[in-house]
Amino acid sequence: MENFDLILVLKHFIIGVVQGLTEPIPVSSSGHVMIASEILGMGEQGFMFAILTNTASLIAIMFIYREDIIRLITGFLLYIKTRNARYRTDFNFALYVIIGSIPAGVLGVLLSDVIADSVSMTTIAIMLFVTGIALWLIRNLRGTKRDGDLSAKDALLVGFGQAVALTPGISRSGATIISAIAVGMKQETALRFSFMLYIPVSLGGVVLGFTDFLDEPNKMDLAIPYTVTFLATLFMTYFAMRWFMGIMKNGKLHYFTYYCFLVGILLLIFF
Repeated sequence: MENFDLILVLKHFIIGVVQGLTEPIPVSSSGHVMIASEILGMGEQGFMFAILTNTASLIAIMFIYREDIIRLITGFLLYIKTRNARYRTDFNFALYVIIGSIPAGVLGVLLSDVIADSVSMTTIAIMLFVTGIALWLIRNLRGTKRDGDLSAKDALLVGFGQAVALTPGISRSGATIISAIAVGMKQETALRFSFMLYIPVSLGGVVLGFTDFLDEPNKMDLAIPYTVTFLATLFMTYFAMRWFMGIMKNGKLHYFTYYCFLVGILLLIFF
């Protein structure tokens, strides 16, 4: 344990908390991780770090939506097998999740080098303002579309929203939820569809990045800090997601408008 660095572990813990807290909510987790890393003097976090924290958040989200995931997969397969109308809604919803995942999946592969580039604090601030404005514009929208009312067009539009969120500083959950509400989904459906879209794209990123993780030369030296980061991200994502589900249920999404504006202004002043 002669190489154990308590300060480094604490910094990784803080970064994990920030990542987990901001992953589900519409404020850009990547932007906040960059801000926290800058404040803590840790510099830019590498691709391995992104894979690690993304995996932790993915596990937390999948655990929360485990019953929905099982129901959708079962309904999808049973409808294909039996053509029973009782499974049609789940089949369509699962199909639309697949369709909605295509834009981000394709662009994520084609533009991986561009996406990996770091961005300035000014860019993050601008993106937070954009997110805040979009959240403000949809604050009074109350959609009527439930799970069984969606269309392929709705799925693609929300999918393109997720693709836009590949831009560093744009919140993935913010872009997809805003898009989902804009096409007329009820807030509960918008939230569920948003995070169902998150799962295949995130899972694909983990699979594609696994070899890079294995080839990382410093992974053993950073085993303890990375483990701490993973666990902090895992638990904070779970609790943040539960909290955010309550926010959405109560129709208080516009609260994040004020937060985005506040952080954006602070970034322009201090960075």
